[in-house]
Amino acid sequence: MKEKKYQIIELGEVVSTNVEAKKRAGEGAGAWTVVMAERQTGGYGRKGDVWASPEGGLYFSVVLPPSGVKDLQIATILAAFCVASAIKEKFGVEPMIKLPNDVYLGGKKICGILTENIIAGEVKSSVIGIGVNTNIEKFGAGMDKTATSLKIELGQDVDNWALLEQIIEQLRNIFREISQ
Repeated sequence: MKEKKYQIIELGEVVSTNVEAKKRAGEGAGAWTVVMAERQTGGYGRKGDVWASPEGGLYFSVVLPPSGVKDLQIATILAAFCVASAIKEKFGVEPMIKLPNDVYLGGKKICGILTENIIAGEVKSSVIGIGVNTNIEKFGAGMDKTATSLKIELGQDVDNWALLEQIIEQLRNIFREISQ
């Protein structure tokens, strides 16, 4: 059996997985601690944009290890690549990355990514937050024109745990490669 090199903290509802991961990192949670929630009440993206997080989606944040990546935008782009790659491998569809932090499928947004530093006089660590619209059946208030989900595009439910683990493994592999 393959040994996992990360810890997943599964929560029901949080304001934001990034807020929770940064808090836990400040309390000593180590690299590759993953905070996953069923829904977020205050999910946010770049420039404070609201990230709708209804139940059924995959919302998680990862405490990153120290690495050679000092530019958060590069870390975000690497994460977008990992998400798109995992979706392509798992479902045989071709997602598109809209730089710097979105993944699209069928011309609509399916994933948003936000990377933030934890600073205490200096950068202590970074947290990458990823929201993937997986098992959401419909979006409200005009979002149906700009957002989609894997369930809508594929016509089937998605195993959030399996997708989460695949994304985390790809993130671990790519960060290991760039940190050598």
